Amino acid sequence: MAKNTLTITDNRTGKQYEIPIEDNAIRTGDLRQIKTSADDGGLMGYDPALANTASCKSKITYIDGDKGILRYRGYPIEELAEKSNYLETAYLIVKGELPDAKHFEAWRHNITIHTMVHENIKKFVDEFRYDAHPMGILVGTIGALSTFYPDAKDIMNLESRRLQTRRLIGKLPTLAAFAYRHSRGLPYVYPDNDLSYCGNFLSMLFKMTELQYKPDPVLERALDVLFILHADHEQNCSTNAVRSVASSQVDPYSAIAAGVAALYGPLHGGANEAVIRMLLEIGSVDRVPEYIKKFKAGEGRLMGFGHRVYKNYDPRAKIIKKVAYQVFEVTGKNPLIDIALELERIALQDDYFVSRKLYPNVDFYSGIIYQAMGFPMTMFPVLFAIPRTSGWMAQWAELVRDPEQRIARPRQIYTGEATRAYVPIPQRPEPSMREEAVAETI
Repeated sequence: MAKNTLTITDNRTGKQYEIPIEDNAIRTGDLRQIKTSADDGGLMGYDPALANTASCKSKITYIDGDKGILRYRGYPIEELAEKSNYLETAYLIVKGELPDAKHFEAWRHNITIHTMVHENIKKFVDEFRYDAHPMGILVGTIGALSTFYPDAKDIMNLESRRLQTRRLIGKLPTLAAFAYRHSRGLPYVYPDNDLSYCGNFLSMLFKMTELQYKPDPVLERALDVLFILHADHEQNCSTNAVRSVASSQVDPYSAIAAGVAALYGPLHGGANEAVIRMLLEIGSVDRVPEYIKKFKAGEGRLMGFGHRVYKNYDPRAKIIKKVAYQVFEVTGKNPLIDIALELERIALQDDYFVSRKLYPNVDFYSGIIYQAMGFPMTMFPVLFAIPRTSGWMAQWAELVRDPEQRIARPRQIYTGEATRAYVPIPQRPEPSMREEAVAETI
């Protein structure tokens, strides 16, 4: 009869070990019993970038990368993008179920009343340089919020966790809009709680002299869909950062600031900006074949294709592609879309890319939409951070409640020098060429 275990034979000693398998995984801590001697620390797993290591159990997001499936709490992303709105999806992610009408209205109200920020935050933003990157401003202002809400340190208190979640989801659009207006040298626009979540954000970004800003419903809905698609995505770099920092039991503002800092990187939140830069470099449809040859020759990377998890067409990319044309009906067509479509067409017919499972991901079309809507590229990762806050907060709360979680503390494999005796400076020899070369790599 089959057993749900893994039998390991250590060929160094000839000993056999039986390791339990649970949820198609083994606990790497069980490997420590595999030793060559009594003073051996035991076997470890070596997994750079945690490519095949599960750091937690989660009920929030399910991804099947081979089949191109993404679900929030069991609901397919396609259905949520078509039928839901961001605030309802945020409720689902945070609380685990879709709300009824009464609970949704209470949730919407509780988020809306927290859109304002302390006036000192506005002064804080003013102190950044005029050309400060909006993501840098966002990292600083979110971290600063922890000093305004000391009650957030009571992370084991359920009501406190709920309050901080509402505060963060409510305030992120305000902080993001302030960062944008600061970069433009424009006066800040306060929240308009008569508008929807996305409509209010557009108002704080683009309102000028009108008494009340009226967002275009097509653009408002497009932003809503994009926010839904970016709300959570399992244990990506920024979510892992939030969980790792939160494992020290710090307040959620500090943990979310860490997530934003991780998202700041060009390999994460800056990926759609890289797509725009690539399309601008290609310049025209007739130059696409030339650039395809360059990519195949290893001259540069095909940005917006391929994904660490998806080995199929990213389901979010399919949805965004449709949204793009709806946006263009209002803004006019972004000429980069023709280059993108031709690039996709050729790449998906080329065995080089298909055999490597390089399909368009969420970043391939999102930047084109944001650019058409008037967002500068520096705002692209900010537009990622706003909706991801609901996912981060759900992941944070899940970690806090998980009795198996402890402070994150990965192991390492030491590859440095063995024990050496200290030599006073006058007695040290001149460095060799090898030592100089090593020093230059640091």
